[in-house]
Amino acid sequence: MNVEVRPFRCDVCNKSFAFQHDFKCHKIIHTEERPYHCDVYNKLFRCLSVLKRHILKHKNNYLFNCKLCGKGFSCPSKLKRHKCVHTGERPYICDVCDKSFTRKSGLNRHLRLHTAERPYICDVCSQTFVDEHARKVHLVIHTEEHPLVCDA
Repeated sequence: MNVEVRPFRCDVCNKSFAFQHDFKCHKIIHTEERPYHCDVYNKLFRCLSVLKRHILKHKNNYLFNCKLCGKGFSCPSKLKRHKCVHTGERPYICDVCDKSFTRKSGLNRHLRLHTAERPYICDVCSQTFVDEHARKVHLVIHTEEHPLVCDA
């Protein structure tokens, strides 16, 4: 029997890793720290390896390409996820309402609708949200920034 050994375990979320490098990169997600900077897009990254993959995009120098459409990806997991576009595969299915998703994160976010779980909280007004994106969109109302302005 081939059992993968994952000796590095996160004490925050209990996720485990086979390699110490992956574990160190993961631990940073529980903080706001983003020490690696892309000078072209002024974008910050948690891991040096992710910044390096990002930089490949600047040169259209992708290591993983879709054989069906030619679209390039910086890592194999993103190519695998993309293939659902061509196959129509939606392997993650809600056991409550049978709605299906291409990504596990989509299913997890959807399940919160059934459970009423809203784990993302606005630090300013305490309003809660089902996902981080919705919370970030909401935060704009507390600032002078209004990135989505209608020109009409």
